[in-house]
Amino acid sequence: MRPGQFRRLFDLSGKIAVVTGGAGILGRYFCAALADAGAGVAVVDLDGPECETFASMLSETFSVPCLGLAADISNPDSIREMAEQVEDGLGAVSILHNNAASKGGDPAAFFDSVEDFSLDVWREVMGVNLDGQFLVAREFGERMAKRKGGSIIQTASIYGVMAPDQRIYEGSVYNGMPINTPAVYSASKAGVIGLSRYLATWWADKGVRVNVLTPGGVASGQNDAFQRRYSDRVPLRRMARPDEMTGALLFLASDASSYVTGQNIIVDGGLDAW
Repeated sequence: MRPGQFRRLFDLSGKIAVVTGGAGILGRYFCAALADAGAGVAVVDLDGPECETFASMLSETFSVPCLGLAADISNPDSIREMAEQVEDGLGAVSILHNNAASKGGDPAAFFDSVEDFSLDVWREVMGVNLDGQFLVAREFGERMAKRKGGSIIQTASIYGVMAPDQRIYEGSVYNGMPINTPAVYSASKAGVIGLSRYLATWWADKGVRVNVLTPGGVASGQNDAFQRRYSDRVPLRRMARPDEMTGALLFLASDASSYVTGQNIIVDGGLDAW
């Protein structure tokens, strides 16, 4: 043992990371955390100019190379083009944070009841939340496997692990709209966990690790009624801050988790313990 030996396990200097959904609420924190740990970061989302602006800010703040790119992760051709641009611009990717998710093009329809939920909306959401995770993981996982190493982290949700308590949604509003957690969201996120375990064993002999980061509820604009009811269900008695998800990501992305694969790291304030 020597000084700094264990601290250096979390150092990502010289590594290249891709974060899908990188311009979102949590995505921005995930990108910043990876850049702060020394990784070059490709910020990937639907809004190309927004990704470019954010990537430029990351590069200036953390003195690492960053790239902002638009991609539709439900489209294999778009994913392949994005992967080639990332590796041409930044180098070989060794960290993938598969973080993008969608509520579909009609937010009101996303919150419809089970009885009224549109199959078209179901398929649209699944096309990103589950199909997209598979397509992006396949694209980069194959590249990592050929290079004999890499870490893939896939974002799920606490509601892929347990069912939502529908009672907390009475009077709940997010950005002025009544909300709930629809079945398609829970089903897609549960699928992410199963997919990740499969891929972890598929690529294990190639040195590619695949794990899941499962956030609990994060405070991000919900009204007081929702935050109060949700917090009452959590042993730590509050919702999470976005930055509280980044420690688990850095662990899974780095050599600190070199013997961890096929696992689901739940960051939920203890909610699933009750």
